[in-house]
Parts: sequence; C-alpha cells; structure tokens
Amino acid sequence: MKFSVWVTGLVGSVWVAVPAVAEKLDADAVQDVAAHLVGVMDTSGQAAVNPKFVAVRMTTCEVRPNGAESSPDAGSVYLYQEQALVRKLGSPYRQRFLQVALAADGQRVESRTFKPDDVAQWVGLCDRPEQKIAQADLGELVCTVALRPSVLGGYVGSTPGDGCPVTLRGASRLTNVVVLFDQGMETWDRGFDAAGTQLWGAKDEPYRYRWVED
Repeated sequence: MKFSVWVTGLVGSVWVAVPAVAEKLDADAVQDVAAHLVGVMDTSGQAAVNPKFVAVRMTTCEVRPNGAESSPDAGSVYLYQEQALVRKLGSPYRQRFLQVALAADGQRVESRTFKPDDVAQWVGLCDRPEQKIAQADLGELVCTVALRPSVLGGYVGSTPGDGCPVTLRGASRLTNVVVLFDQGMETWDRGFDAAGTQLWGAKDEPYRYRWVED
C-alpha cells in the first residue's frame, strides 16, 4: 500500500494535511463515496459554538438522468445537492448536480460538479416522489474534486492545484479540500481574487457538516 498526503495550502499560519492512500480502486469506491454524500447534514453544531459560522443545511439525493446507463460513464452515480440556510430551507443559495465516477487512472474517485441552467425548477428535488432529469439538465461542468481513501477512514480529496474558475463575490477561482467520514463531512471551501487574496470561505477551521437524524 502506498501513502500520499493531501495538503490544503497555508490556512492562516497553519498547513493543513490529511493522509490518503494511493491504490487501485473499483466501482465499489464510487458507490462508497456516493453513500458518504447522500442524506441531510448541517453545520448547526458548529454555529452554536462559533458565532463566525451560520447554520447551513446540505441535502443530497441520488438521481438517474435518462440515458445515463448507456453513456460511456455508465458506472457513475449521479446526485443532486442543494445548500440552504437552516432558517431559509425553501430558498437554497447553491444547487448542483454531481457525477461521482472512477478517474481514468483508477486511483481516484472524481466528484464532478455541474451547475444547472435553470436552478429554480430543481428546488426541493430530493423531497419529490420521483427525481426525473435528462442528461442535458446537468448543465455546465464547473469543478472536480478528486478523492482517495483516507488512512483515517472515509475519503479525502481536493480541487486541482490551481483551483476552479468561479464568479462569486469578487472571486475568480475557488479551492476546496473535502474530508468524508462516518460523522459527516468537513470542507475548506475558499474563494480568491486574481491576485491570490482570499475573499471568502474557511480560514481558521473547516465547515463542519454533521448528519441530521430523521
């Protein structure tokens, strides 16, 4: 078994690193990553003890785009994900489709993020009896997070080294490190301007999402 280290970069004055395992993966890893995402989690616990954070809910469910089973990425798992303030659950501020697939090198699971053109029609999709979408509904591919199994359990991954392009609150690129584990997820989601100045996102600690009990 080979080991590597995923590093977020300098956060304040601290380098944040999480060890990952470099090994060949298979379709089971794709299903496992998806299982770590599907459900409801929020940051209420973090917000209760740190006034710098607000309570945010993330809701994720599996969807099945028409024709996906016959596409070259037939082994993928497709997800719909929305984030909203806990006090405004009916008005999500972020909606995305995710394609979870095995990378070409077989050593990573990629979570590919798509931004749909018409977000309004998908609000509350996970609460509907059927989640019917077409392949074209996925929208534009905007970012990819590459994940590997962590030696600590679960998965850890990051955006590409130079991040992903974004146009949000003055930022031109975003970077993220994602840690998936049994209790939920932690993310270092950060936006930077063209000069490399951080404009928003995690600084001294990650966003700590924890599963919400039914």
